[in-house]
Amino acid sequence: MADEQELAQTQRRHWQDTYAAHPGMYGEKPSDPAVHAASAFRAAGATNVLELGAGHGRDALFFAREGFTVQATDFSPVGLEQLRDAAHSQGLGQRVTTTVHDVREPLPLPNTSMDAVFAHMLLCMALSTKEIHALVGEVRRVLRPGGVFLYTVRHTGDAHYSTGTAHGDDIFEHSGFAVHFFPRELVDALADRWNLQEVHAFEEGELPRRLWRVTQTLPR
Repeated sequence: MADEQELAQTQRRHWQDTYAAHPGMYGEKPSDPAVHAASAFRAAGATNVLELGAGHGRDALFFAREGFTVQATDFSPVGLEQLRDAAHSQGLGQRVTTTVHDVREPLPLPNTSMDAVFAHMLLCMALSTKEIHALVGEVRRVLRPGGVFLYTVRHTGDAHYSTGTAHGDDIFEHSGFAVHFFPRELVDALADRWNLQEVHAFEEGELPRRLWRVTQTLPR
């Protein structure tokens, strides 16, 4: 437990320093998973979206431009400050709300209060398998029946898997960033009592990173 807490604190400091040193580090263009998610959310009749691990907000801002009301959370106050500044400069301040939050803690939202939840490479941060299951339980709690949960994770077919500094539980660290690489069994376990709609393999970035885009819905 002490090792997990120390890793979590180290990762928080690393992301804070990274966002401070590289404002808007991912650019303004939304991620491909966010573009796909907007269509999936719209098809499900969603109007409000919770983004976990929003960072400086490229995807949250995209959702807002697409007409959704967005609750954006991240454990980095620096990233969320950049998000808020961008939202106001783009005239989206009324559509985006930010909350500093560590996903190891319960989500600060009422039951069945959200239509959709989006998390791009958040579940594969330095979270233990137990913490990931707890987080997905919280997502289930805050989603309405029929709500959509769309997330992406790096998986065990990624070139960085089993390399770098090992922290146990399929977590490996490269250049200061710790990643929990997902086996397919974990995806299936997280879909228990959900309707698993899709597990789509794709690549992103220079390595390239190998990821799954997972879409699951709550039964009505």
